[in-house]
Amino acid sequence: LLGGVTVAVKFLSQTLLNSQMKQRFADEARTGAQLGQRSIHIVRVLDYGVHRNESPFYVMEYMEGKNLSDLILPAPLSVERFLRLARHMSLGLQCAHEGIKIDGKICKIVHRDVKPSNVFVITDPGLGEVAKVLDFGIAKLFRDQVDSSQTRSFMGTLAYCSPEQIEGKDLDAQSDIYSLGITMFEVLTGKMPIEPEAHTLLSWYKAHRDKPPKRFIDAAPWLKLPSALEELIMGCMAKTPDARPSSTDEIIALLDDIKQERSSNNNKKTT
Repeated sequence: LLGGVTVAVKFLSQTLLNSQMKQRFADEARTGAQLGQRSIHIVRVLDYGVHRNESPFYVMEYMEGKNLSDLILPAPLSVERFLRLARHMSLGLQCAHEGIKIDGKICKIVHRDVKPSNVFVITDPGLGEVAKVLDFGIAKLFRDQVDSSQTRSFMGTLAYCSPEQIEGKDLDAQSDIYSLGITMFEVLTGKMPIEPEAHTLLSWYKAHRDKPPKRFIDAAPWLKLPSALEELIMGCMAKTPDARPSSTDEIIALLDDIKQERSSNNNKKTT
């Protein structure tokens, strides 16, 4: 019917066919559809349905490229490439944090699983390299009731989770900003800024809560970063939410300033 257009289809696993997971899956599809309509930096959801075996599915744009985790396997990103892709990630999260409309009301969204493998990088014929945020499967809608099991139980990837996320607290955009900070550190250095004593929930929690992140000079002594960029990333990884950048808008503005200053300095050198 679509004339041979290639798409990607995501099914809910047969082992998860209960009413709660079906609702979560439907929310994920609706979230992706609305956000993908508003931002090129979020994967687009095109359709939703239920297969004859009762498995719900949704249809997405098919993308050729690599996730950010695979992209940095050979070597970390250059600063110029990082500034471009970090801006794209931030724009995608900005769109989510602004929210979607449900039943006539704007419901803000926390992704809750920001990490390199959930960022996909493609090459667009007109725009060049474009990063897109994927997988809103465990996203938290602000409309959810405070005492819901989704709020109180831990969901996420331990290496990238904010302290408050592991504690099961109510989350806002600051939690995603913490995860974004860890992601930015990793794609620039190839190393994790925070490492636990053991790979257990408790050890990860103690590390995120109490252990200062590595300094760039220790993780990647060869890396020459603008001081403003280093301060931004370290600020994103602050232990308390109110010590982090106030919003993704602030992060985008700072990234733009850093990129503009580097461009200006490069122009001075060539002249």
